[in-house]
This record gives sequence, structure tokens and C-alpha cells, in this order.
Amino acid sequence: MNRFATLIDALVFMPSRNGKIRLLADFFSTTPDPDRGWALAALTEALTFNEAKPAAIRQLVAARVDPELFALSYDYVGDLAETVALIWPERHDRANSLPPSLPEVVDTLRAAKRAQVMDLVEGWLDTLDSSGRFALLKLITGSLRVGVSARLAKTALAEWGKVDVGELEECWHGLTPPYLDLFAWLEGRSERPAAGHGAGFRPLMLSHPLEEEDRAGLNPADYSAEWKWDGIRVQLVAKGGERRVYSRTGDDVSGAFPDIVDHMSFDAVLDGELLVARGEGEVASFNDLQQRLNRKAVTAKMLQEFPAWVRLYDILFDGDEDLRGLTFLERRARLERWYGAVQPRRMDLSPLVPFAGWAELEALRENARENSIEGLMLKRRDSAYTAGRPKGPWFKWKRGALTLDTVLMYAQRGHGKRSSYYSDFTFGVWRGDELVPVGKAYFGFTDAELVELDRWVRNRTVRKYGPVREVEPGLVLEVAFDSVHPSNRHKSGLAMRFPRVHRIRWDKPAGEADRLETLQRMVVA
Repeated sequence: MNRFATLIDALVFMPSRNGKIRLLADFFSTTPDPDRGWALAALTEALTFNEAKPAAIRQLVAARVDPELFALSYDYVGDLAETVALIWPERHDRANSLPPSLPEVVDTLRAAKRAQVMDLVEGWLDTLDSSGRFALLKLITGSLRVGVSARLAKTALAEWGKVDVGELEECWHGLTPPYLDLFAWLEGRSERPAAGHGAGFRPLMLSHPLEEEDRAGLNPADYSAEWKWDGIRVQLVAKGGERRVYSRTGDDVSGAFPDIVDHMSFDAVLDGELLVARGEGEVASFNDLQQRLNRKAVTAKMLQEFPAWVRLYDILFDGDEDLRGLTFLERRARLERWYGAVQPRRMDLSPLVPFAGWAELEALRENARENSIEGLMLKRRDSAYTAGRPKGPWFKWKRGALTLDTVLMYAQRGHGKRSSYYSDFTFGVWRGDELVPVGKAYFGFTDAELVELDRWVRNRTVRKYGPVREVEPGLVLEVAFDSVHPSNRHKSGLAMRFPRVHRIRWDKPAGEADRLETLQRMVVA
């Protein structure tokens, strides 16, 4: 457990992506099996313990610490695991003072009955130091939040094992923790694990933003254009009776979209954009799609009110035939033939956009917002389907962001390395003499600016609501966002798409911030 705790501590305080990769690679190379495999499972969210609920953790600490002291400490720290790890009173009278190993924690919790779980956790907390307690609580509650995504962990594995991350992704869904066969392959002790015969995920091909310097060196005649639809990228995999819908990062989201899965009665791997329909083939706003996201199951009412469908971009496999080595134009022809033959319900083809040159493309891009479209995709006609983000074959040319001057209303503590700072900001605009919230952002500012924002929040708090502070209306944040949509969940009746702090307007009086009417004129119907 100590090695895992040291890793978690280091990851929390490591700000850079490359630094996290180095930490992970060093851990994988110096930690034995099965410890490193269980750590990998925790980092990639393949390890869950349903009986270790936060409420039960609070009950444990309440029996050891004055509840008022714990409440004050939790309000200051902002993270349950960190608060408990720091405030837990150490006992030295237990017969067994040796801390548990990571495999011991995993195996014991898997075999334990519900009534035994918290007694086990209490005993382990008594044997660990504060770092170990923090790692244990993060592990069992499933909320690591150390800035490591599943994709980053796989990238670190691939770099350490000197293999292509696409190769690793190909076999990932056939693997199970603690990944003994995976580590044997990466250390050169065995062949690559089989990819399996089921509906596994294939790593997606991604694009680069199109910059001005890129345009200068490109011949538009070498590229085909498509609309960049305002949904989420998905991969549909149907093989051997199995049907899966995967997100771009390989997460299985099939449970949230049974209306898509029910119509995957084919044998193919398809790349597309998951959207919500409004009427016959019309794209609803991203806000409608959000009603369906991040759910393990959906109600019949949701299925009726927010029907999903997929706009297809590409075909990777047709039956057992791997098409990824073909050119984009060849794959497009195969996709069109496949679609014509199969005619799958709840799916259609994303149309190619004809154009004569850059000037016409730029005009199309600028008008995209009116049609709930994010912008354009440019795909080199002779490009193979290559996993990852190769520079040159595919570009995304998004429409310019909208901006609005808003007023900071509420601030909440962050997580992980930000748990001591107020870093999640709710902002609003004027409706008459009243501020109404229109969005929330937690990025777009530097670490130095975060320190200044945190100080401003602490000095100008007017009310406290647990971990949230209401502040006086005195700071203007210029917010950038992609679009705005009607929303019944917000007091303003509006919701922003991808809001982020663009500038902190220390110089601007709050009374000069924008009004709700300005935002309403930007609404995508």
C-alpha cells in the first residue's frame, strides 16, 4: 500500500502531463505484480468497491473526532479523503500494526460481506500514516482525481513498454485486472495478449486544430470537408452477437443509449457522432444530449423526449475485414455501400461538404453556428485511419468562440491539488437589478491567477453554504463559450456550452457587465 500511496501523493502534486507519465512509468518498472496491476485498475476506474460509501466514512470519523472540528476541517480542506486522512487520530494499541498491502486490501474487500467492510477500513486506517490513509480512501471510494485519465495511464504504459499505444488499446478490452499478461508482454516475457473476438474498442483517429500557419502549407484540393457536429464522438462495435457503444476514450456507454444498441444488428465497427434528434433528422442542441450523458440507465420518458441517433463518419471494419489501411475516399465509398445495403435505423451518413477553396470554406465555417454545428473537419483524401493524433491528415476548424462579460457570484473548492483553493466559479449576468447565474467554469486561468481569485473570494465572502461561498458582486469575468441553449434547469433559462474563463476583468465595474438580453440574442434555437 505504501508504494501506491507514494504514487498517488506524487501524482496529486505533479502539474505536467509528461511529469505524470514519468511517475507512472517509474512505478510500473519498480513495482511487482500484482500491486502494479491493481494500481492500474484503480487509475483506469476498473476497480470498484460499492460498499465503501462516503457517508459511511463520515460515520467512522465522527466516532473518533469532534463533529464540529471535522465539519470545520472539511470546509477548509474541501476533500473528504484528505480531511479524514489528516484528522484521523492514530492508535498504537492494535495487535497488528503492519499496514496492508494493496493486493490485501483488494482481495479482502472483494471477499467481505457488507457488514464487515467498514470495520476492515477502520482497522486499516489505524495502521497507515496520513499518505496511506489518503490513498486507501481514494481507492475504496473510487474518486482518485489525481489528474490521470485512463488514456494517460495507457500512454504511460505504452511509453514504458516501448509499444504503440494503439497496439495496447487493441487488446485492452480483452484484459482483466491485475493485468499479469499485459505486464508480461510489456516486459518482453510473452507475446501481446489476444485482442479477443468480442466487441472490443479500437482507438480512434483524432484531429489537430487548423491554425493559420497550417493553412498556408495546405492544398485544399487534397482534402475533403465534413461538418463538425455538436455531439459526442462514439464508436459503434457489433461483433459475434455483442453490441457496444464506446466514447472517444474507450468508455462503454452502451447502457445510456439502448435506443442505439437495439438497432446494431450488423457486424461492423463504425465511427460517428452521437446526437439527439428533434423532428425528422434535425439536430437538437447539445443541452438536449446532456440529458442522456453520464447515466448507467435511462427512463422511457428520456428515450421519448431525447431520442438518440448516430451520424456516421467512417467505417473501420466490415465484418472481419479491417479497412483502416484504406484511404479516406476508399473508406467513404465502402461506408456508403455498407449503409445502402444495411440501412440501419437511428443512423445516417454525415454528408461531405463541397467547396472550391479556402474562401468558401471560411464562409461555411462562419455560418455554422446558425445550424448548431461546431465548424468543419478537413480530412486528407489519401489518409489511412491511424490511431491517435497524427499531424497532417485530419484538421478541425471550429467556429470562433462567443464571449460575454459576467459577474462572479459563487465559488466552490476544487479537488486534488486544487482542494485548498476556490477554483470552481459560478457567474451570472444582469436581469434588471438582479444577477442570475448563466454558467460555471473551472479553467481558463493560470495558477498565479488562481491564487489571486482565491484571495478575492476569501476576502469578499458574504455567505457560506458548506463548501460554497457567495461573494459580493464585484468581479467581472470575461467568459468564452461555444454556444448557448435554452435550459429549464437554470434560473436564467439558459445554459452555456463549454464555458471557460477568458480574461479576469479586474479593471471593469460589475455594473458594466452584460445583461441577460445580450445572451438571449446568442441562443441557438
